Amino acid sequence: MEYDKNSEVYSKVVRAGKRTYFFDVKSTKGNDLYLTLTESKKTTIDGRESYQKHKLFLYKEDFEKFQDGLSDALNKITELNGSNGNNTSNSEQKADSVKEFSEVSFEDL
Repeated sequence: MEYDKNSEVYSKVVRAGKRTYFFDVKSTKGNDLYLTLTESKKTTIDGRESYQKHKLFLYKEDFEKFQDGLSDALNKITELNGSNGNNTSNSEQKADSVKEFSEVSFEDL
């Protein structure tokens, strides 16, 4: 089997307004998995459409720390929204989403 340095194992696309997020699980030559997070934003310059892309590579030794940091930050956002009197059903839905997301185990990738 020939080695493909960009061997894609799984891909998830999340569209959010003018931005699109790509979550791509890829495999290295040694069959180690890593994650690339890409943000693509549609822009218009002088009437021409273009896309700005930002990419983050996340390697297996950092999965847990990244997950912990992301969970902490999302929980803080939920806490701050709650303390600002934004206790609407929409805030509750966001809190539920944060809880659901924080249970994702990157080790399962």
